[in-house]
Amino acid sequence: MECRKFEITLISANNLENVRMLCKMKVHARVSIGGTSPETEKRTPTDKHGEVNPAWNFTMRYTISETMLENYNSMLVVKLYCKRKMGDRYVGEIHTPMKELFEYAKNGGGGTNAAVLTLPVQKGCVNSQGALRFSYRFGERVSIDKLLLAECVSSWSLC
Repeated sequence: MECRKFEITLISANNLENVRMLCKMKVHARVSIGGTSPETEKRTPTDKHGEVNPAWNFTMRYTISETMLENYNSMLVVKLYCKRKMGDRYVGEIHTPMKELFEYAKNGGGGTNAAVLTLPVQKGCVNSQGALRFSYRFGERVSIDKLLLAECVSSWSLC
């Protein structure tokens, strides 16, 4: 099985829609790759000071299958939420195919397999207010023996 390391750093967002009328916005991001599975979702800390211009500079690491980079079905999804006591309020999201990210980094990153992007935040099918800035990089392709992978996974469950 062919895999790569994928590292994404959510740097900041700017000019987001203010979804809080009375209190300060405290924004966090939830990142998932390849679907809506809760197992792949990771979260940034909540920015309590930036309000509509949050900054995280928070790095997340994934191991992804090489097949995720071969078609446009696997998506990077970053959803932004405003923290509230009565449940988080959705601010907006970005989504882009992993294949596009890989090709952009490979061709535009000077051979480093890394890039920095700013994408518009969307709410539904239209552009919302604001933009999300992030950097990312792909590691080298590695081959993992399926038997070895199965042994590693089974040993994790024994802990």
